Amino acid sequence: MRIAVVGTGYVGLVSGTCFSEFGHDVVCIDTDAQKIDGLKNGKVPIFEPGLEDLVIKNVKAGHLKFDTNLKEAVSKADAVFIAVGTPSRRGDGQADLTYVYAAAKDIAENLSGYTVVVNKSTVPVGTGGKVDEIIRETNPNAQFEVVSNPEFLREGAAIEDFMRPDRVVVGATTEQAKDVMAAIYRPLSLFQTPLVFTSRESAELTKYAGNAFLAMKITFINEIADLCEQVGANVHDVAKGIGLDGRIGGKFLHPGPGFGGSCFPKDTRALFETSAAAGAPLRIVETVININEKRKKDMAERVIKTCGGSVSGLTIAVLGLTFKPNTDDMRESPSLDIIPELISAGATVKAYDPEGMVEAKEHLPGVEFCENSYTTLESADALVIITEWNEFRALNMDKVKSLMKTPVMIDLRNIYDPTEMKGHGFTYESIGRPSK
Repeated sequence: MRIAVVGTGYVGLVSGTCFSEFGHDVVCIDTDAQKIDGLKNGKVPIFEPGLEDLVIKNVKAGHLKFDTNLKEAVSKADAVFIAVGTPSRRGDGQADLTYVYAAAKDIAENLSGYTVVVNKSTVPVGTGGKVDEIIRETNPNAQFEVVSNPEFLREGAAIEDFMRPDRVVVGATTEQAKDVMAAIYRPLSLFQTPLVFTSRESAELTKYAGNAFLAMKITFINEIADLCEQVGANVHDVAKGIGLDGRIGGKFLHPGPGFGGSCFPKDTRALFETSAAAGAPLRIVETVININEKRKKDMAERVIKTCGGSVSGLTIAVLGLTFKPNTDDMRESPSLDIIPELISAGATVKAYDPEGMVEAKEHLPGVEFCENSYTTLESADALVIITEWNEFRALNMDKVKSLMKTPVMIDLRNIYDPTEMKGHGFTYESIGRPSK
């Protein structure tokens, strides 16, 4: 199959590269000439394990190309995937569809023969209909169908998620469009991946509903963790006890400082705004949003409390800045709420992240960025772990203690065991567990 992917952001680049790994001929298109030139030379602008190797491999094999010329790629394609950004719109939290609609118009002007136009971007219910309308108005003679094919990629595990997904959801109405999409995803039949065909509206809503449910699970276990701290229970025991119930499942039941990233915050806001506009407001989603925003700010208060009620004049070492490990994505990361609060309270903040510091420097003025974990800890009055990168999981505690001014750790990801930390002589604070 010949595939064009409009947009080389996270979703577009991962999707296009994986389609080429399937054996399809793929052209990824972007208006950013500098980015395209870099990709042609194997320079991937995002950190995603395994992605760079796949890009280089498939460019060399001739299955994957990058270009700024939308006209040629679209005119030759059997399917065109729209994978542009849909950031939260300022003022109302709804998804900004400016880039989607602009892409639809550009695609319409260059369609040749029957083409399936696929919304891969995360979009509110009804967007497919609007894209269809734009294409018909722009090019009344075009032969096409607009399909919804939402992505379910986890940053840090996107290649595995694409190549071995739990399911592929396709919102399409005609058999011709279904046949094209089935051909594109045929390589997944080896793993018996369910290919779920729905209406366009159902596919669009499935993406938002899935992310909202996972965000709700995270928020639920965070609130249970707060209760555990008050009654002397251990949140990990509770999570295991409920997670073994097949109706609940153990994933996304790990407590922490609140969810972030490019999907959950944006998508929960957009889903609530869509539901409110439709006259069926999802109050549970609204509550999840509010609790999560408050939680990230409350984490700074937890640090201050552990430091004796004030961090004025203290040096706080922070390990982990990205919203999760194995990504350089800083969007909506808890660190963006926690660190400014600590600085406002009078602390000096030193920080280190394996992949996120380039972007972090743009968002966290006043922070001293360090070369590695141990240089960050030098003369620190307290250590705060915000992101659970693997390299933070086995720190030499004797060395950590010798470098710090005072042995205080606030572990917001529960990496370490409270009893062991006490044995090392640390004042140790974690989430939802007895301090022991």
